[in-house]
Amino acid sequence: MSGNDGKNATGAAWVAGVVGVVLMGFVLYLATTFKIPLGGSLVEMIVGLVCFGLLFYVLARTVFPVFEKLYAERADKIDGGLARAEALREQAEDLKAQYEKGLAEARADAATIRDEARAEGAEVRAELRAAAEADSAQVRAAAAEEIAAQRAAAGRSLRADLGGLSAGMAEKILGAPLSPGAARSVEGFVAELDGSRVN
Repeated sequence: MSGNDGKNATGAAWVAGVVGVVLMGFVLYLATTFKIPLGGSLVEMIVGLVCFGLLFYVLARTVFPVFEKLYAERADKIDGGLARAEALREQAEDLKAQYEKGLAEARADAATIRDEARAEGAEVRAELRAAAEADSAQVRAAAAEEIAAQRAAAGRSLRADLGGLSAGMAEKILGAPLSPGAARSVEGFVAELDGSRVN
């Protein structure tokens, strides 16, 4: 049944109801000799009821549908507004859940990156420490070799000069120059002393 058929059926029902009331009033009047209030006549009452029925029929056909339509639109707007508000609330909750999920994932990623960075930093620190210790050991070894070489060179230089210095001191002590053979024997004695120290 379409909307117009429903309106026609509703209007016909109202008209039938009004006519039925009028007829019942007339039958009641005839059966009981009912007196019309305020001294009106039966014709006035019937005309009044018929006019009321016609007015009601016209209002039911023209004005009441507009009111019903406005009421339905208003109810639809309210229900639609509530439905839209509920949909927006659900959408907001979904967005909030997605935001919280993304935030949790970002925090987990940040913690993973931080842990990886710490591990890499510890590795780099250990590698740098090992490299620094190796360099330090190389520098110490090179310094020890250089010191040993310089000590050996200084020792050779001193040994070489010791013979001449000893011969010079012997000349000063004796107050006379030493013969070349005596100088060689002093140098040999110093060399012999030096050899016994090395052994």
